[in-house]
Amino acid sequence: MRNALLTAVIFVLVFGARGAAAQRTALPDLCARDTVARIAAAPNPASYCMRLVPVPEMRQLSGAVELYRAPSPFTVTVTAEGILVYEPVIALHSLPNPSTLGPYTTYVAWVTTPNFVNEVKLGAVREGRTPAGRIAFNQFIVLITAERSADVRTRSGPVVMRGMSPSWLVQPHDITRLMLDPTGDEPGQPDDMAGMNGMHDMHDMHMGGWIMPPMHPAVTLMLPGIEGLVPKGTPWLPARDINPATIAPAKPRTIITLHDGDSLDLRAELVTRSIAGRTMTMYGFNGEYPGPMIQVDQQATIVVNFENRIDQPSAVHWHGIRLDNRFDGTPGVTQELVPSGGRFRYVIHFPDAGVYWYHPHHREDTQQNLGLYGNLSVRPVAPNFFAPAHREEFLILSDLLLGDDGLVPFGAEAATHALMGRFGNVFLVNSAPDYRLHVRRGEVVRFYLTNAANNRVFNLRLGTTPLKLVGSDVGRFAREEMVPSVVLAPAERYIVEARFDSAGTVALTNHVQAIDHAGGRFFTEIDTLGLVTVDDTPATPDLASSFRTLRVNAPVRDEIASVIARGANAPRRDLLLTVKVGDIPFGLRELLRLDTLYVNPVEWSGTMPMMDWLPTAADVTWTIRELATGHENMNIDWRFHRGELVHLRLVNDRSGLHPMAHPVHIHGQRFLVLAVNGAPMKNHAWKDTVLVPAGGTVDLLVEMSNPGSWMLHCHIAEHLESGMHMMFRVDTN
Repeated sequence: MRNALLTAVIFVLVFGARGAAAQRTALPDLCARDTVARIAAAPNPASYCMRLVPVPEMRQLSGAVELYRAPSPFTVTVTAEGILVYEPVIALHSLPNPSTLGPYTTYVAWVTTPNFVNEVKLGAVREGRTPAGRIAFNQFIVLITAERSADVRTRSGPVVMRGMSPSWLVQPHDITRLMLDPTGDEPGQPDDMAGMNGMHDMHDMHMGGWIMPPMHPAVTLMLPGIEGLVPKGTPWLPARDINPATIAPAKPRTIITLHDGDSLDLRAELVTRSIAGRTMTMYGFNGEYPGPMIQVDQQATIVVNFENRIDQPSAVHWHGIRLDNRFDGTPGVTQELVPSGGRFRYVIHFPDAGVYWYHPHHREDTQQNLGLYGNLSVRPVAPNFFAPAHREEFLILSDLLLGDDGLVPFGAEAATHALMGRFGNVFLVNSAPDYRLHVRRGEVVRFYLTNAANNRVFNLRLGTTPLKLVGSDVGRFAREEMVPSVVLAPAERYIVEARFDSAGTVALTNHVQAIDHAGGRFFTEIDTLGLVTVDDTPATPDLASSFRTLRVNAPVRDEIASVIARGANAPRRDLLLTVKVGDIPFGLRELLRLDTLYVNPVEWSGTMPMMDWLPTAADVTWTIRELATGHENMNIDWRFHRGELVHLRLVNDRSGLHPMAHPVHIHGQRFLVLAVNGAPMKNHAWKDTVLVPAGGTVDLLVEMSNPGSWMLHCHIAEHLESGMHMMFRVDTN
């Protein structure tokens, strides 16, 4: 069965509006045999294909289940509980007439859990490819049975085929295979320190100032011997040589309203914070947590006078703003690094309404994680841009990795957590762990959500409160829609409205399905990020009717439709997102290799803290590879004309040592998500960041509207620090 899952696909992008069933049957075949096209640019079948196995007496049958993401505004579709949702297409071949098996008239597909407790009818199936229902289980079995009627509600006929989901390959690790020799030597290697693969032995180094990250509370198994290692390099924390008593405590953020021509002084400086019972030195813009929220009008131009007062060189990137290239804040590309004590003057024009943010673009793994980030609210010129709401709330989400004594140190020479990114164990909303909001019954709140975490993808929900999705990175959706939760990748923004109908307390939670890799199991993980208290006093005016209305934003819809039509024949560029791993301990390498048997489309939780921590950017190179030339990262040389539309296909390589979902950010431009794994996106908004699921493909239509030299990169901070970035140029003509 495992070998049968390791197959390949032919990938054909489908454009145009069709009926739902016709559209799904016209999708690319995710279970096709190996082809050059599959290898070059297609979703990986080991993640998105199930081979069906016939019963022994019907060996002539063959079939497969193609697992397509269920339609949603997000590139990964999950339930409110964080379970992946698929819309399968079932392909069957050589089916005999069901009457030859007994008193049966049709074949029916079913999906059930491993213990057969929950069973769901997917629908009648036939020879060829048939769209069939929805699947929302972590691990599942698909059964094909012969039945008396297509209308049966429960399974009673004989099983003719069955198959197991790719997630069945999550199995407990045999740790006896993974024991680390005290020297770290691989079999057949000389017995010397070279076997340590560059890692330090903490017993010899006396930890050298490193603090081992705490274990995940739900995962207690640690690989024997791995506790004896620490990352390569020197541990680093800010202001170690400065008396904390001389550093001012941070203050909550302020809201600064600026008009066209106004100026703002913005300082990156040291602050002290007390979080989860630990007092530590961190960073803040203007001494605030998070940095000041800047409110401006659409089409305004402001001046920001930046001063760097921290103990690292820095710069400020104005994320998502289609601004003058000179002020993009990309060190080595649009400006030089601002040294400690230095200054830089940014002139920022805001062409697009929406929610944006600002953060450093140098050692993001440290500076951003330590508090250097803030929101930008660009207020629309157009009236009635959104439906009425009683209030607006701007939430920046992040996390921190804390040990008993405070922050787990960062790497001085190179970022730690280079494979998976730095998962925190304390969740922050607006840089604090205790977000609180008081509203009235029936109040409609518009939430502007920004993910400033180094690597964590959130699945946000507000209890059972309905959420209306109205906007994303660079403006509104073509049509508003209700969603059970919001999948928010690093650097993404989404705008949702919620109406609180009943008095009481509603929890803002991150609700995901984590994997205990060593134990070989999925488990539910719910973290409370904040609480909304709903008073019984009714809100006025009553906005129930407008909240229930799902508006179609005709100007957005028409503009996007026109752009997609113009881009139908746009030139296509293919990029492979992959990884190269150097010297890491043998046991760790073997453990990660076992984990590639099944690759979750998103790594939702830091259940492997030691394995996350040890590899550094000196050991790992995350890579963007142009498939047409083989050029990688900064050796890719792309030039476009201003106004050109480019079809960009992002292919996330599943074959690396630890495949990850990548939030890819494109500076200075905006784009549309056309398709995920070949299935067309049905609702569009302009974006600047997109989550590319592990083993999957995402097709973008990029509007090259802004001249200059720009960066494309993964927004997992440790991946950026490990090389995952490239440049392209847009010429003025």
